[in-house]
Amino acid sequence: MQAERGKRLIVFSLFSYNEKKNVRNQETMQELSDRRKKRCDRIKAAIMLEGVLLLVVGMIFFDHTGLWKKETVETTAEGAIKWVDFKVSYEALCKAYEYDVETYGTEVHLDWIELLAYVAAKSGGEFGVNAVSDMKEIAEKLEKKETTMEEAVKGLEYYPYYHEAYQAVLGGFVGEYEIQEKEGGKYVKKYGLKAFSPIAKGFPYSDYDDFGVSRSYGYRRQHLGHDMMGQVGTPIIAIESGTVEALGWNQYGGWRIGIRSFDGKRYYYYAHLRQNYPYCEELKEGGTVTAGQVIGYMGHTGYSTKENVNNIDQVHLHYGLELIFDEKRRAEGNEIWVDCYNLTRFLYKNRSEVKKVEGTKEWKRTLDMKDTAASDKESRPEKQEKTKPKKNSKKCKRS
Repeated sequence: MQAERGKRLIVFSLFSYNEKKNVRNQETMQELSDRRKKRCDRIKAAIMLEGVLLLVVGMIFFDHTGLWKKETVETTAEGAIKWVDFKVSYEALCKAYEYDVETYGTEVHLDWIELLAYVAAKSGGEFGVNAVSDMKEIAEKLEKKETTMEEAVKGLEYYPYYHEAYQAVLGGFVGEYEIQEKEGGKYVKKYGLKAFSPIAKGFPYSDYDDFGVSRSYGYRRQHLGHDMMGQVGTPIIAIESGTVEALGWNQYGGWRIGIRSFDGKRYYYYAHLRQNYPYCEELKEGGTVTAGQVIGYMGHTGYSTKENVNNIDQVHLHYGLELIFDEKRRAEGNEIWVDCYNLTRFLYKNRSEVKKVEGTKEWKRTLDMKDTAASDKESRPEKQEKTKPKKNSKKCKRS
């Protein structure tokens, strides 16, 4: 009996010992788990804090050094602009233009390029949700004579850059001109938008922002223009007045036209024109054109070393806008092309009305225009009406 009782006591003691050991082990595991969790939480907190600090330091660094300048505010050693990243929104273009036209001839004329350059200098070239409100704020101060543009831009280091860049893009778009108000009528002086949509009025087209997308014919490259899809034979319009610098076949662009603005800052490239009859008959290399004039016809030529070949699947106009600040750099192949999508939307408000020349494949503009920037070589019709320029404040209708 005593031996049996002793065995039970030993078993009970061992059981009790194991139970206590298990409890201690569980408590130890829990403590380890808690400590690990706390350690992980501290590590996560440290990582988050480090991320926030890096973000703050980065923002301060970029703000003080202006590294965004490398992408959009890059110039040569001589000060010539090397690249323009044109990101002006459609809404900002419309609002700046409205301010310009509405204040023309008043004591405080708000120049639309100055307004756009001011907003860009404040935002690093970005035109976000606050762009129009920022423009409205400075416009009101200028109109109330609370400040001048010279005073407003004193703290904006890159205002001169944006002003020069936007002047190069938009310099030929707004100003004084003379135009017939009815076919065959007298010329009336006006002030406003004197640049035109590249597609004639009444002809449908579709487009989207395709600047920078990949192209592979010949070699892999970026698409440095704007495509406008339409129908074969659609009349193509000169966006701005200028001199015809290039006319003929290009293996990439097919039948194409190159027109340089009279101030020499802009080169307009119109490509993939119609097979067999690409240009209007009066167009000649070295000649001049007036904004709104028919210069050619839509097609799908190109992508061929052989002339007059339709190798483009989609009928469309490819047009591009190149800026020239340094002729030497351009000759070396350093070209500056800008995104024309928002410019195209903006120019929709001014489409040239055309008429068919019976018995031919030709189309002509209905209302002739005289541009004050035009070359002295251009013929000047005799019928004129000498009056104070009227404002042409066409509203933005197409979004």
